[in-house]
Amino acid sequence: MDIFEMATALGDALKQDEKLVALEAARKNYEADRQLQTLVIEYEVQQRAMQKEAVDPNCDTHMIDMIQNRINELYEAITQNETYLALERAQEEVNALMNKINGIITARITGQEPGCTHNCATCGGCH
Repeated sequence: MDIFEMATALGDALKQDEKLVALEAARKNYEADRQLQTLVIEYEVQQRAMQKEAVDPNCDTHMIDMIQNRINELYEAITQNETYLALERAQEEVNALMNKINGIITARITGQEPGCTHNCATCGGCH
């Protein structure tokens, strides 16, 4: 088996991991949450309005303040939404898994355990 076949096999195995399955479910819930999607779309529209207003030499500072306040409200509503938070937690779990896998691969290539300082007094015990 060459390295590309091994990488394919690893990818196939990862797709079955509970963390990646949970991430996919969280992503589907995020996309299906119409209330959240409405907030996200408005957030993007408000961001574009802010950018347009900011480059206008005759910009209305009151308008900019109003847009910024709405952006802040939308940001709070989005980032406190349980569907969003579930997706964020699932993504963090997958990121931690991928970091661990990358650490193992790197250790096998370099012969160094992740976090190895070459000072055994600081070591948790790689040998």
